[in-house]
Amino acid sequence: MDRKPGDGGERDVLELPAADAVAAGSDANASDAGDANAVATPSPAVPVAVPDAEAAPSSESAPAPAPASALAAEEIEDLTAAIVGALKTVYDPEIPADIYELGLIYKIDVDDSRFVTVDMTLTAPGCPVAGEMPIWVEDAVTAVPGVSGTKVNLTFDPPWTQDRMSDEARLSLNMF
Repeated sequence: MDRKPGDGGERDVLELPAADAVAAGSDANASDAGDANAVATPSPAVPVAVPDAEAAPSSESAPAPAPASALAAEEIEDLTAAIVGALKTVYDPEIPADIYELGLIYKIDVDDSRFVTVDMTLTAPGCPVAGEMPIWVEDAVTAVPGVSGTKVNLTFDPPWTQDRMSDEARLSLNMF
C-alpha cells in the first residue's frame, strides 16, 4: 500500500487495493502466493485514511512530514483486509455483485481507536435499498474483530458509473 499525505495533516491515506486487486487474493490466505503483499493493480483505488499520532501544523513553504499512526502498519493492513472482506459480503439485491466489486465504496477511514468511517454511494439516488444498504454496511464492518464502531456516509459526489466496477463484477454481469 502506498502512503500519501492525508487531509490537513491529520491523517495518512493508504491506497486500499480496489476490487480488482482484492479479488485476486481475497479468498486466498496469500500464503499460497509467492508474495503476501502481491495483488493486482487496483482500478480504481479506495483511499483508506488512518490517523496520525499528532496533527502537524501546516507549513505554507513545504509540506510537513506526515506523523506516524498510533496503529502499527501490520495492524492497519490486517484490519483493512478484514474490513474489505466484510464489505464483500454486502450485495446490491438488484445486481449479482458485492458492493465493493461494484465500486460503491469510495473511502474507508480508520482512526486510532479503530473507529471506521465509510464513504459510499449507490448505483442510483433512487435505489430501493437506499435506506437499508448503509445499515448493512455498518453492521458488516462493525462485526469485524478490532473495529470499535462504524459510521457510514452516503454520497452521490461523484456519481457512480460503471467505470468503477471491477473486472470481477463485469464478468459476473456478462459485461465483457
